[in-house]
Amino acid sequence: MARGLVLCSQTRTIAKLSFFLSYPKLWFKPHRHHRPCYGPHNIPSARVFCHCVNSQTLNLVDMAKYNEAFSRRMAMAGIKHHNSIALGVSGGPDSMALCVLAASWKTEGLYGVDNSGKFIDGLLAIIVDHGLRSESKDEASLVGNRVSEIGIRCKIVRCDWLNGKPKQGHLQESARDMRYKIFQDVCMQNQISVLLVAHHADDQAELFILRSSRDSGVLGLAGMAFTSQVFSSHTNFCNNDWKNHSVLLVRPLLDFSKEDMYKICQGSNRDWVEDPTNRSPLFARNRIRASLGNLLSGTFNSELQAVISACRRTRIYVDQICNSLIKQSITVMDQGYAVINLKTLNPSKIEDICLSKFITLVLQFVSQRQRPIRGSTSKLLLQYIRTIPCKISLTAAGCYICPAPGSKGFEALVCCSVYCPLPSNAESFRTFSNVEEKHCFSDELEQIIANGRSYSNNNLVTDSSQAQFLDMRSQSVLDEARRLDVISESTYRNIISLQREEVSHFKSKTDEVASGCESKQGTEHIAAFLSEPLLPGQTCYFMNRFIISWKLSKEISSNWFRGEPLSLSYLQGDCHCCCVNEDEMVAKVRTMIDADWLYLAELTKWPHSDNFEATRLPLTARKSMPLLVDDHGRLLSIPSIGFKHCPCMKASTVFKPRVPLGGGHSSFL
Repeated sequence: MARGLVLCSQTRTIAKLSFFLSYPKLWFKPHRHHRPCYGPHNIPSARVFCHCVNSQTLNLVDMAKYNEAFSRRMAMAGIKHHNSIALGVSGGPDSMALCVLAASWKTEGLYGVDNSGKFIDGLLAIIVDHGLRSESKDEASLVGNRVSEIGIRCKIVRCDWLNGKPKQGHLQESARDMRYKIFQDVCMQNQISVLLVAHHADDQAELFILRSSRDSGVLGLAGMAFTSQVFSSHTNFCNNDWKNHSVLLVRPLLDFSKEDMYKICQGSNRDWVEDPTNRSPLFARNRIRASLGNLLSGTFNSELQAVISACRRTRIYVDQICNSLIKQSITVMDQGYAVINLKTLNPSKIEDICLSKFITLVLQFVSQRQRPIRGSTSKLLLQYIRTIPCKISLTAAGCYICPAPGSKGFEALVCCSVYCPLPSNAESFRTFSNVEEKHCFSDELEQIIANGRSYSNNNLVTDSSQAQFLDMRSQSVLDEARRLDVISESTYRNIISLQREEVSHFKSKTDEVASGCESKQGTEHIAAFLSEPLLPGQTCYFMNRFIISWKLSKEISSNWFRGEPLSLSYLQGDCHCCCVNEDEMVAKVRTMIDADWLYLAELTKWPHSDNFEATRLPLTARKSMPLLVDDHGRLLSIPSIGFKHCPCMKASTVFKPRVPLGGGHSSFL
């Protein structure tokens, strides 16, 4: 273990550094953010551990100011002191500052320590060991010890890279996705509904430059949400209802700067970790961070944050309009598709940005794919939705859109595309005990969201005049901000310079244009939906939207041979009833194909064909409807329309999409 000292230039604080020496030589120099600086080709593989030692010349840090601001943001999010909270912790100055503030806020509420007498009750720090470096396990352990010293219980989780470690070009993105998956899993295991992360104002500035260099619109330039509801891949049974577990992701430090993070650590005498990979120019955020280093102060910083705030107000306005449009013009059907009433919607009276966001939310809901819709696809959808009556059909963003039968083109169906790639596995549910049901964390989250909305309702943007950058791309936003004197000429030029610098590193990709698929792709799609066998009494979650279960009725099973009407399959001599061989009672789940519907049409020609409910289900909606088949792929039941071959079989399908229409609760305050 090598040790050294670095003198931080601005606050004259001595930071004692210790690090694992992985390269023969390291270069250090003073830095305004107290970050050790390395030679361009000598980035160490290990983190640098910083120990804050207060000198006599250190200015006193006003911790009361930071604690008050943190408490105010927690109240805005709707979080109370008794709520259980998880913290995403890396050990850097940002997350360590978050730990300090969260611990102070919790104890301020007089909730004290837990039964062990060591840790603050209701706080859990989640530390992810990505396992990408040999030292990561020891580093995670050291960070855990430091967080424990604050009085916060820790959970260290090591990443399990089932498909191998990510490649260098996708390292940060893959690590982030894995990290948030672990956060959600740990929150669910511990029945925690709130996750705090340490993103701050400088992170928002970096994101603004990154997105503006990609020519993002005003919604993208609004940056990260203050609160957002993140839906887990897990589903559970609670309080006699099926519920999708979600976590409220909260960023309470968005009003704080990076410099504030260091001051909070210093003011509380807490150590932190510096990750040298955060200075590698291989990653876009790191390049932008380095370029912003000498600008994020004074006028530039305040004006850039003012632009971001204006973009956020515009986003609040757009979200309000979209929520209203969804309530007025969307009908969600039990079979898993949506109907848009184009007359009620009246798209000719809606701004492009609001209409584009609206149709995106509808398509994301139906497809359950939360990817943004951009470029030519977005323009195509806008043109389609504005054409009344609609007369054609199209495939876009995992959905099939067409005129609703009998509507004369004044209603549009949005169905899940038969070629949309979706999960193929049937997921089992977690069922809570009676004791757990009484304290279901889903109920707690609903109350927190209600508290947050009551605050948001007092800060609504009720007039489009308050939304300054409607329908503007990044360059137009900056031009308008300069015209309105939100930013000065100097700040304008600096932002443009940063954009151009990042654009030079960025290789544009062509927009993906929706196109038809060959019949071979359809066959592959059908095969992909064949799931593992579903036993009687079991319940599974299919396609991120359908809860499916089935069982045999013993009463019918013992009596139906004694004069009960025979099912259609037996009348045809095509016996594939599930109750014939009771020892082999299994079913598989897949989506419907045209052959299934043609088979039903043939069955209706036979006597006693009323064993399923007649339906006028649109052709396009049928293909994403789940059904049960036997081991040989022969049809057993279509619960959505009440069809079954066997009178002994009781099957049900309930439409419960994982992510609700509108994407759940979010706030850009």
